[in-house]
Amino acid sequence: MTSQLAVQQVSVHYGDFAAVTDVSMQLEPGQIGCLLGPSGCGKTTLLRAIAGFEPVSAGQIALHGQILSAPGKLTPPEQRRVGMVFQDFALFPHLNVERNIGFGLAGMNREERRQRVAEFLDLVGLAQYAKAWPHELSGGQQQRVSLARALAPRPEILLMDEPFSSLDTELREQLAGEVRELLKESRVTTILVTHDQYEAFAMTDHVTLLQEGRVAQSDTPYNLYHNPANEFVAEFIGQGAMISVTIDEAGNMDNQLGPLDRAHDHWQPGQSLKLLIRPDDIEYVSHSELRLKVAGKAFRGAQYLYELALADGQRVPCLTPSHVDVAVGGELPVHFDLRHVVVFRP
Repeated sequence: MTSQLAVQQVSVHYGDFAAVTDVSMQLEPGQIGCLLGPSGCGKTTLLRAIAGFEPVSAGQIALHGQILSAPGKLTPPEQRRVGMVFQDFALFPHLNVERNIGFGLAGMNREERRQRVAEFLDLVGLAQYAKAWPHELSGGQQQRVSLARALAPRPEILLMDEPFSSLDTELREQLAGEVRELLKESRVTTILVTHDQYEAFAMTDHVTLLQEGRVAQSDTPYNLYHNPANEFVAEFIGQGAMISVTIDEAGNMDNQLGPLDRAHDHWQPGQSLKLLIRPDDIEYVSHSELRLKVAGKAFRGAQYLYELALADGQRVPCLTPSHVDVAVGGELPVHFDLRHVVVFRP
């Protein structure tokens, strides 16, 4: 089966500067993908190349098997059947909601356009706001109008460039979940560009994490978190601390971390390793004899996120219920559960 979108070994240059280098990814019909990474990693450049706003210097971009971009070939954006949702919503202030949604439907007769607009107003739950002006809507409602406008022409693929970045954190994650349901209902293939991993996890099926214009790892959100391919992925995804440990002849790690799981073989006595410690690798156990000094803490409502100091001064995270309230400088009784810890060899 031909993929809906196929990006094959694509590079994009600005003069001598390589903004994107040898990136490959593909999406099947109805799949929601993500380009994730820190500022300047090339994700927006790649999105613009997929949209047709930037030429590629190597590789190719194909939609339904039809090559749209390759060196010397650039199908214009308006011929790609690509919808776009921007971070600033880009609604027309002089048009009401229904006219904003119908803006891209000029080729349809009046009745067809009316029915299509009504369909997508219902899809995004804003039928009662059809006659409202953009300035009368909340940020979340404006973003839903922007989404409806992009979906109304039934694009082959939808591109979303940091669509929630102007909204507050709580609304971003809520809206990401709602938009995922809408996209799955409309069965449109989508690419989200974001620097926010929690937004990516709430919305997408597959994530391509970029580092300095190259693919660091392309995988499911679950595998990015639990099976990071390298230290960059491990440190970028989720909360955690990278610590150094030494293994003794019996296979025990220093800092009272206990034995290294036998799944992590090929170690040698005296060898130094790096461990990625997640907050859920350290459990609060009230009767534990192992007690670590509290170096820092952050209240998260239902939880405290503690920063604990190991014997050698390295620090690790621990999540506890919020009723476990130990002052900075005090000691927290804990148990290490490192059966699934991620190990890197220097």
